[in-house]
Amino acid sequence: MTIDLFFNLFDNHLLLKHFSLTESLLKTEYLGIFIYLIIAIVLSIILVILSYSFSNQNPDLEKLSAYECGFEPYEDSRHRFDVKFCVIGILFIIFDIEIMFLFPWCVTLAQLNLLGFWSMIDFILELGVAFIYVWTMRALEWN
Repeated sequence: MTIDLFFNLFDNHLLLKHFSLTESLLKTEYLGIFIYLIIAIVLSIILVILSYSFSNQNPDLEKLSAYECGFEPYEDSRHRFDVKFCVIGILFIIFDIEIMFLFPWCVTLAQLNLLGFWSMIDFILELGVAFIYVWTMRALEWN
């Protein structure tokens, strides 16, 4: 089966009409992406089938119980969490993402102009003000 026969079988006139792509452009530009997607999908299906067929399907009580850091669970794990866990998680995500923004600034500090420098200083000050606000509102305390 040649590539010309393949594209003649799956010719898409709407794509050619709306995006003004020629047949040769479709053959050369998107053939690699198409082959990559087909290989990725086939390989994913094969790996899922192999992992399911070779896995050990013997559930026992230990595998079905909740894991609590290596200790025996004290009670049923299907109860409500304290709101403080959510607050700590949200604060961690917010401050972690803000710290990630500082890394590219540190790497390119020598190439920045004054506007880039002072905008990041403003960003750091806002981060500090937010941390002081969280500290004064006692969002990090467990009492």
